[in-house]
Amino acid sequence: MWNNPTVTGAEKRVGGWLSGFRTFILRGNVVDLAVGIVIGAAFTTVVNGFVGNVITPLIPIPGGSISTWKWPVPYNHSAFLNVGAFINAIISFLIVAFVIYFFVVRPVNALMARFKPEEVEAPPATRDCPYCLSSIPLMATRCAYCTSPLPPPNQTPAPAQQTPAAPRT
Repeated sequence: MWNNPTVTGAEKRVGGWLSGFRTFILRGNVVDLAVGIVIGAAFTTVVNGFVGNVITPLIPIPGGSISTWKWPVPYNHSAFLNVGAFINAIISFLIVAFVIYFFVVRPVNALMARFKPEEVEAPPATRDCPYCLSSIPLMATRCAYCTSPLPPPNQTPAPAQQTPAAPRT
């Protein structure tokens, strides 16, 4: 058994595989995602309790509160549509979405915008021919469309230098 080539060195092969898995699991975004899911589930439970026990009993309808509102099904008199539970779920979803947007999404977007590196504009790769206004490569010496000779691209008029004015006499 100890001389079996399948078993010999298995710990090294498994260790490499497990270290890759460990690296994946301990990467920051996976741990953050797991924490976010657990906190989100707990927060959703709190919001569902708040909506079901505080908000919907305050909404009056004839015959009770909205949390106990049921509609009978026309073709089956023993079944009911629990409209109150559906409205509770809608209100809970809107509260959770509101909180996540204003307390998570907007602050993270502002943080990302603050620390995002400034984008450097790349120099243009083309220029326009001064004669036919076609787009041509930047380093072209002749226009491919009208065959006009073109000045070099880095030939720009130099700024006028100021000469000191002669003193008035």
